[in-house]
Amino acid sequence: MTNPTNRSARSMAFKEIKKATGNFQWDLRLGEGAFGIVYKGWIREDTLTAANGFMRALSRSRIAVAVKKWKPFNDVSFLGPETWSTELKYLCQLNHPNVVKLIGYCSEGGNFVLVYELLPKGSLRNHLLRRGHQALSWDTRIEVAIGAARGLSFLHDREIPVIHRDFHADNILLDADFNAKLSGFGLAKDGPTGDASHVSTRVMGTWGFVAPEYVATGHLTAKCDVFAFGVVLLQILSGRANVDIQTSKLLMNGNKKLSQIVDPKLNGQYPRNAALAVMRLAFQCLNSDPKHRPRMDEVLVSLQKLQAPKNDG
Repeated sequence: MTNPTNRSARSMAFKEIKKATGNFQWDLRLGEGAFGIVYKGWIREDTLTAANGFMRALSRSRIAVAVKKWKPFNDVSFLGPETWSTELKYLCQLNHPNVVKLIGYCSEGGNFVLVYELLPKGSLRNHLLRRGHQALSWDTRIEVAIGAARGLSFLHDREIPVIHRDFHADNILLDADFNAKLSGFGLAKDGPTGDASHVSTRVMGTWGFVAPEYVATGHLTAKCDVFAFGVVLLQILSGRANVDIQTSKLLMNGNKKLSQIVDPKLNGQYPRNAALAVMRLAFQCLNSDPKHRPRMDEVLVSLQKLQAPKNDG
């Protein structure tokens, strides 16, 4: 069992987590992934006890939280305990404005749960791809991309680098001001150190975001995250779930049909040169040769050059 080192994340009683979520009430579901369901709940920040119903109304220290309960472990979800333990380990180590904050954890009686800060705007994927969610302006899209790039750069630049290995738009969460925070660390892995060029692992990740060299060889490097970031950049640009990379390359090279790839929800409200720059940067990240992909710190610098000037007035 993982022994957390971050004192800000504390053990929680399962009965309190049940109370906080109304016994995992169906209409409090925020989303569902491969390993579990996420619910909204309310706790007292000082005691990490439930603050629902009457107590929720009275408690000044109450906060809304996102509660991820792992599915019962069976042959289908054989990675359950491993992914819970991995996510707990990394979120207890990582403290950064662009990484989601872990508040509590529980493994009582085989009930594996993590409790995070609630990010009220939900996932980037919702805003890009689902009806009924607020469409993102061009400037907001660039800011989200910068925040996500800053988070990945932080992971990769650690003394022992961390490779996310499951980077996609569902794992980019947005706070009330649309600041991006990385989540979904259940498949994360320590990267190579010293003279090592890669780590060899079982191939894991989300289809469409896994780098081709990783699929072919099982060799995992930080450039695998860069590839996934390239796919997300194209999604940010196009608002499409399944980005047709070859068609996008033709459009980019033609340089005259940018409107066919840019998200129509932008209603033409975007700087053409910046959109072309984002597309070119995405394809640098998607280069089939990982040696020719930029590092995430270089991606971050490129995106920051596209940032809208701050209005100090």
